[in-house]
Amino acid sequence: MRLDKFVCKSTELNKTEALFHIHNGHISVNGTIETKEQTQVHENNIIKLNTHVLTPRPFRYIMMNKLSGTICSNIDEVYPSLFNSMQIEKVSELHIAGRLDADTTGMVLITDNGRWSFAITNPQQKCPKVYRVTLAKDIAEDAKSRFKQGLLLQGESVLTRPSTLEILSAKDVRLSIIEGKFHQVKRMFSAIGNRVVALHREQIGTLTLDVEPGQWRYLSQEEVCSFQK
Repeated sequence: MRLDKFVCKSTELNKTEALFHIHNGHISVNGTIETKEQTQVHENNIIKLNTHVLTPRPFRYIMMNKLSGTICSNIDEVYPSLFNSMQIEKVSELHIAGRLDADTTGMVLITDNGRWSFAITNPQQKCPKVYRVTLAKDIAEDAKSRFKQGLLLQGESVLTRPSTLEILSAKDVRLSIIEGKFHQVKRMFSAIGNRVVALHREQIGTLTLDVEPGQWRYLSQEEVCSFQK
C-alpha cells in the first residue's frame, strides 16, 4: 500500500493533510523518516505520525446489486455514482473490483484492499464473471464454439480468452468470462453479428448475487477468502 493511503486509512486525515505530514518529515517507517508518498509499506511495518504508531482500519469487502443508470465511480459524472445510495464513510478509500457500464446491472464487489481486488480482475487468476445476456437477434448456431475458441475484437490484436456460453433461449444466454476488457461482453456479441440489449452480472468467482437491486451487504470472511488461492 502507498504510504499516503496508509496514513489516510490509519487516521482521520484526508489526502492533502496526509501529504503535508509526509512531506514535512512527520512520518517514519521502521524508525526512518519517509518523505515520499508513493513509498510502498506493509501492515507489519512500524509506521508513526510523530510519536503515534499508526494502525490501519480493517479492510472492507462489499457486494452490491448495481442499478442501471449508475456508474462505477466514486464521484458523479454524466450518470450518478452508485455510492450515492450507500450511507458509508470514507467512500474515497473504496474502489470497485471489475467495473460495469452505466446501463449494465448486477454484481459489483467493492473494497479498499488492492491486493484482494487484483485476484478478481487479473486474468491470470482465472476468476469467472458470469453474465445474463439478452440479445437483439437469435443467437448463431456456431456461437458456443466460437466463444470457446476465442474472438478477435475490433481494435485488438489478440483473441479473447476461451469463454463458456450457455444458450437459454434464442435471445437469452449466459456467458462466463475470465477477463474484463473494455465493453468486452458487448464487443464479443458484436463480433459475431449480434447486439446486446440487456446485460446483468449475476456471479463473480463462487459468489452468486443475493441482494435486491440497489442494495448491498458486507461479505463474510469465508466469502472474502474464496478469492485467495
